[in-house]
Amino acid sequence: MPNLSRAVNIEDLRRMARARLPRAVFDFFDGGAEDEVTLRENRAAFERIRLLPKVLVDVSEIDMRTTLFGTASNFPLAIAPTGAIGAGRNGADLALARAAKAFGIPYTLATPATASIEQIAEEAGGRLWFQLYVLRDRAFREKLVERAKVAGYEAMLVTVDVPVGGKRERDTRNDFVAPFRPTWRNSRDMWRKPAWALDMLRHGIPRMENLHGFVGWSTKVTDIAASVGRAQDPTFDWEALKRLRDLWPRKLLVKGIARPDDAERLVALGGDGLVVSNHGGRQLDGAAPTLEALPAIARAVGSKVTVLLDSGVRRGGDILKARALGAQAVLTGRATLYGAMAGGEPGARRALEILTGELERSMKLCGVRTVAEITSDLIRA
Repeated sequence: MPNLSRAVNIEDLRRMARARLPRAVFDFFDGGAEDEVTLRENRAAFERIRLLPKVLVDVSEIDMRTTLFGTASNFPLAIAPTGAIGAGRNGADLALARAAKAFGIPYTLATPATASIEQIAEEAGGRLWFQLYVLRDRAFREKLVERAKVAGYEAMLVTVDVPVGGKRERDTRNDFVAPFRPTWRNSRDMWRKPAWALDMLRHGIPRMENLHGFVGWSTKVTDIAASVGRAQDPTFDWEALKRLRDLWPRKLLVKGIARPDDAERLVALGGDGLVVSNHGGRQLDGAAPTLEALPAIARAVGSKVTVLLDSGVRRGGDILKARALGAQAVLTGRATLYGAMAGGEPGARRALEILTGELERSMKLCGVRTVAEITSDLIRA
């Protein structure tokens, strides 16, 4: 176990995760599509923002609480869905869910998770959201909806930006393709990572527990790189989304919105929220950074539905910037994933400690005492 107290930022946790994981596994989590332009731009967009702090404000007491879908959240933050993460550490899904509960924020379980819908509800609890991939088999995907409903999940996020899988070239170069076949290159690297190898030998390679019985998607985590795209329903459209709206009685969010007109159409359909997302730069390379797409969407529908943002969040100050530009909260995927890969649940908690600590400091330095006071006048036009 690395000394997590030595991680002073998310990049430190990323380096710890990289040191522990085989290259193919780390690159699957860390990489993006094609030339990774969007992957880099997601981060660069946050770095381009300049703040105009207020001064001579009493910031001795800071309140980072907010409300998401009518329920209190300790921070304007939720954990995003991340699939097949048991390939990096056994029990990683449960570690993230428990860390989220400890911090009083929502956790989103991915369809291709290595823990089942029911296991997370029983062993972690807290505020649970379920991310639904629109699988080709409509009956199977609707069975997933029913399972999440029975297990008490409060919201469902429908991911709509994967009609086909992105071209993730790191996976191809690393022979991390489906069906997975050990090669001299990828096997040699795996055995050079003893902590990871012992974890896999002790517990076995985990499977994607929610996909048992689904024809067309291998449940092996080593096959996810190609399985994601092949299993998606390319015919899924607004009418199909309306059917899901009718099936799901609780909060419905759509993840992958990048345009105001799509956001307005979602409002008309009866959606409760959306995530401005480009899948962390893993799908369409050249897609606009989410932070740049956010303001127009927030202006169009921010008074009608909950607007969230993901992709590129690595600092607590990024949460403040996204909030100032119109998001009610952000979802973090890789940031907390690096923590879980580096150190399990303690690592995930360390990632959240870093992000929330930086958010508190940024709020004080900007002269805002509550999340409601984080407004657009903090951003230099």
